[in-house]
Amino acid sequence: MVDQIARPPAHGRAGAGRGPGLDGGTVGLFVVAFAATVLARGAVMDVLDRPAISTWATVFVSVVTQAMPFLVLGVVLSASITAFVPDAVLRRALPRRPGAAVPVAGVAGAILPGCECASVPVAASLIRRGIPPAAALAFLLSAPAINPVVMVATAVAFPGRPEMVVARFTASLLVAVAVGWLWLRFGRLAWLRPAPRPEPPAGASRFDVFRTSVAHDLVHAGGFLVIGGLTAATLNVAVPQSALDSLGGQLLVGVLVLAVLAVALAVCSEADAFVAASLTAFPLTARLAFLVVGPAVDVKLIALQSGTFGRRFVLWFAPVTFAVAVGASLLVGTVLL
Repeated sequence: MVDQIARPPAHGRAGAGRGPGLDGGTVGLFVVAFAATVLARGAVMDVLDRPAISTWATVFVSVVTQAMPFLVLGVVLSASITAFVPDAVLRRALPRRPGAAVPVAGVAGAILPGCECASVPVAASLIRRGIPPAAALAFLLSAPAINPVVMVATAVAFPGRPEMVVARFTASLLVAVAVGWLWLRFGRLAWLRPAPRPEPPAGASRFDVFRTSVAHDLVHAGGFLVIGGLTAATLNVAVPQSALDSLGGQLLVGVLVLAVLAVALAVCSEADAFVAASLTAFPLTARLAFLVVGPAVDVKLIALQSGTFGRRFVLWFAPVTFAVAVGASLLVGTVLL
């Protein structure tokens, strides 16, 4: 009985003694696929040579390649926190009262020189380690927006306008703290369900925990980054530039247009200042909205957060963050710009 289970059934004398190989159906499928590829080569090349398709591919590759190094950075930081930082150290770093922990976590975001993709796995790791969600979310929003790399990039993109740097820092920190406090007041733990992760075996070393966490988070978050990049590329091609230029004359309309554009384009926070500086048809306050909204909520972030925290979280977090970011941009822009 054991031999009958262990051995594959024989298919006639011709197959006896031969190792595993490709059957006729598989070989035929490969031949058909190869022939179809050769025959359709001209049509495929014509499609790829079209300007819209070329632009779409360029934007997709740009979004993913810009974001991937920082996503890896965030995954490594998240795994390091999980494996090497004791819970007690994290708890002592923040005030015990969640309301006071939110602004402290927001200011602490200036320490992490990464983009928004890096902050998502780090925030998820902080929540798993017992940090109040409101504080972790404040860190998630502030880290990609007020770190030194972003501030220097903004100063370079807007030479002679230091008020843009101050306005971006102030508005972004205001968004992080306000959304953290709003979560503290209205958020529900039932909305926040971090994706399950494999538990290390009993007695595993800290390095094994680190390696397991990196492998899981990188594969999980990377897939959602690709989904976000595909969405950003499609929206980038679908929105005509002429339509944007015609809407830049009115302040409120310009702010809303660039806020929506920031969500759609999903430009990395280290590079978005140069995009904003090129949008000269819009007033400075509208361009500030582009810089504040983008690192807080965009299509790739929505995809990453949905995969990390769950859809119910995104349904609350994304629209609230967008509204607060637009309001903060208008307020700070009116005062400082």
